[in-house]
Amino acid sequence: MKHLIFTTLLVSGLAGVMAPSAFAQQDSTKKDRKDLNYGIVTITRDGKDSSKVDPKKGRFVGGITFTRVDLGFSRLIDNGSFNLSPTNEFLDYRGGKTSTFSFDILQFGYRFNSNFKVYLAGGFDWTLIRLRDNVTIQKNLPTLNALPESVEFSKNRFSSSYVHIPLNFEIRTKENDKGKRFYFVLGPEISFLLGGKVKQISDEFGKQKQYDNYHFQSVRYGGSFRFGYGGLGLFTKYYFNDMFDTPAQAGLKNMSFGITFGLN
Repeated sequence: MKHLIFTTLLVSGLAGVMAPSAFAQQDSTKKDRKDLNYGIVTITRDGKDSSKVDPKKGRFVGGITFTRVDLGFSRLIDNGSFNLSPTNEFLDYRGGKTSTFSFDILQFGYRFNSNFKVYLAGGFDWTLIRLRDNVTIQKNLPTLNALPESVEFSKNRFSSSYVHIPLNFEIRTKENDKGKRFYFVLGPEISFLLGGKVKQISDEFGKQKQYDNYHFQSVRYGGSFRFGYGGLGLFTKYYFNDMFDTPAQAGLKNMSFGITFGLN
C-alpha cells in the first residue's frame, strides 16, 4: 500500500509538471500547423504560425501522451540459464502464454535537433507468467512458496505490475519521401512495484483472484532498446536486479521482447 501511494503521488506530480507543456511545447517541423504528437493518438490544434520554428535548434518537448505501447513475451533467466533450477521449478511456465504489456502516459525532455532527443517518461507495465503446474503461489509468507493443488487449472497466472520511469535517448533519421523515418531508442529504466496477483480458473472453484506483493522487488531497474520504422518497431528489455527479494530466488531475473507501437 505504501508503494502504491508513493507511485500514485509520483505519477500525479509528474502529470502536474508535464501537462502544461503539452499545450506550450511542440515537437513538429510542419510549417502550416502546430502538432502535439501523442504517439498512437495525434492531436492537432490551431495556433500561431509555426513556420518560425527551426528544426535545427534545440527546444523542450513533452506532455501527456499515450505511446511506446509494448506487447510481447517475458522470459525468466535463472543465474544465466533459461532453464529453471530445482529451487524455482514451481515457477515453471508456458512460454507462449507468458507475456508483457506496457505503455507510457507522460514524457518530458529536450530535442537538440531534428535527429536527437532525450526525455524522461512515465507509465505502467505488467509481467504475466502463465504457470504450467497446478500450484498456488502463497501470500503473506516470509518466503516465496507454492502449494500443490488437486484441481486442474485452465488458467493459472502469476503477475506483477509496476510504475516505470525510463530515461530514453532517441535517434531518428531524416524523413523519406513517404514522410517516415527510422527510430533507435535506448536507455535505463527504474520501476516501482504496484502489486502482485494470482489469477486461477478451474471447474471446481471458477475464477479466483488473490493479491499480495509476493516478494516481487519493490524497486526494479533495467534497460530497454527499441528499433522501428514509422510507428511500428521491436523492443527488448532486461532487468538487472533479481525478480524477487528472497534469498532462495537469488539470481532469478527476467527479460522481455516483442512489438512496440507508437514510436513516431
